[in-house]
Amino acid sequence: MEKVFNKLVRDGIPEKIKSNGEVAETRVLNDKEYRIELYKKLYEECGEVVDGITVDDRVEELGDVIEVVRTIAKLEGKSLEDIIKVADAKRTKRGGFEDRIFLERTIKEE
Repeated sequence: MEKVFNKLVRDGIPEKIKSNGEVAETRVLNDKEYRIELYKKLYEECGEVVDGITVDDRVEELGDVIEVVRTIAKLEGKSLEDIIKVADAKRTKRGGFEDRIFLERTIKEE
């Protein structure tokens, strides 16, 4: 039985597939493809966070999101720590999301 995935996977996945007695057909992406597939993977993992049934499911998927973010940061010549510093600075300047503020609309006085 053949399953088609056509997606970026973690480095250890082909070996895991092989250990299950299956053959994994893979290829190495070029730079442009790699960037595109990383952003697709980020979107995929974010969706899996949202769809997580239990807290543990969501936490595991958040870990996957962080791994994708770490990889994108490296691709951009940055580290996860660099991204966290930017996030912390933005939090200091604009706040976080703890207050649960939902902006419905703005009205400009004329």
